[in-house]
Amino acid sequence: MHNVSPFTRRRMALTSLIDVIFLLLLFFMLSSTFSTFGEIELGQATAGVTKSSAVSNPAFVQLGVDRLVLNGNATTFERLVAEIKVDQLLISLDQDTSAQRLVDLLVLLRGHTDLSVTVLE
Repeated sequence: MHNVSPFTRRRMALTSLIDVIFLLLLFFMLSSTFSTFGEIELGQATAGVTKSSAVSNPAFVQLGVDRLVLNGNATTFERLVAEIKVDQLLISLDQDTSAQRLVDLLVLLRGHTDLSVTVLE
């Protein structure tokens, strides 16, 4: 009598498993972003509260993808920080302004402790 097993054991092929893992690794590497984003501290933000002393002359900033205008004069981020002499700043955004560009501006303005910044809708 010949003892024959019902199935023969084959070696497991790991080639397809390695291919799948490589494709997943490639997908996640290409779909992730590696840029750094600025942070805005919103702990002191309050809705609807204004200062008791009225500001007589606020500065007005228009922010777009390619432009930055302070009170009607074109400027840059570096010059804007030096040119602000008031304690209230109103920021108007163009339709094509990205959130990252606004964050970059707000991070630069974080150094002014007495500056009240309002982003207009």
